[in-house]
Amino acid sequence: MPFIETKTSMKISAEAEASMRKRLGEAISLIKGKSEDWLMLNFRDCERMAFRGKTGDMAIVSVEILGHADQNDYDKLTESICNIVFEEIGVARDKIYVKYTELDTWGYNGFNF
Repeated sequence: MPFIETKTSMKISAEAEASMRKRLGEAISLIKGKSEDWLMLNFRDCERMAFRGKTGDMAIVSVEILGHADQNDYDKLTESICNIVFEEIGVARDKIYVKYTELDTWGYNGFNF
């Protein structure tokens, strides 16, 4: 039950979004037990953002999962996400935050896991 939301100050073209959907769908499998089969994505571009007191090209990617993951899996996913965001929309890796949230309960289709 993963959810990945990408917020960026950059414009995300339709082509870049399609590529990011594919690549993030593949990347989520870096966390054991997670797959694109349950992955929901959200993209928010042209956000008004500041980092270190300055505006410019930046992004924050929030990853929420049901359950818990290994730190090594998170390390691999962070590297992959930063590469995807850099390669698809041009945000420098040192201007990208990746935030993780682990949840014990997730609702879907009228019931909870």
